Amino acid sequence: MSATVHTRTDPVLGEFALRTLDVATDAALLYRWVTHPKAAFWLMQDADLAAVVEEYQRIAAHRHHDAFLGLWRGEPAFLAERYDPAQVELVGLYDAQPGDVGMHFLCAPTETPVHGFTRAVLTTVMSWLFADPDTARVVVEPDVRNTAVHALNAAVGFEVIGPIAKPEKQALLSICTRERFLAATRSQGATL
Repeated sequence: MSATVHTRTDPVLGEFALRTLDVATDAALLYRWVTHPKAAFWLMQDADLAAVVEEYQRIAAHRHHDAFLGLWRGEPAFLAERYDPAQVELVGLYDAQPGDVGMHFLCAPTETPVHGFTRAVLTTVMSWLFADPDTARVVVEPDVRNTAVHALNAAVGFEVIGPIAKPEKQALLSICTRERFLAATRSQGATL
């Protein structure tokens, strides 16, 4: 089993953790998540299992991009990716600064949504990224149409920079500093 890299106890929803993704072990689970209709903005709707494995093997082998499986109360519940936006995803599309870290997250589809779960996941991912003292800002580039994630991003301290054109989508570049994150999430028990 892959090593746990971060844990956080949410004051309402309990224990969250992140562990390094194990492509061989986690592939079938990832396939179900990234091809689910609720994951449309993940842009893998038409992928087969082999394509999902290939994508996450590529990420695992990349020097500037990695993926993590998120657990809630010990069970797989979300996916997080961390990347260097000066090397991956946003090369030449914004003014990269030292200490910038790019992030993607995806909650597993469920038939029984839990109030506050997605925000707790995002708070967990952000607290993990900011636990690294070298992280100065977290950078995201969700699809401009993904209004739900824009609201979540704002709730944890992201500031919208503006739209950017990426090859696969029109994105809304947003950036969050450590100070903005801590100010926005203090009531959710976010710590670094």
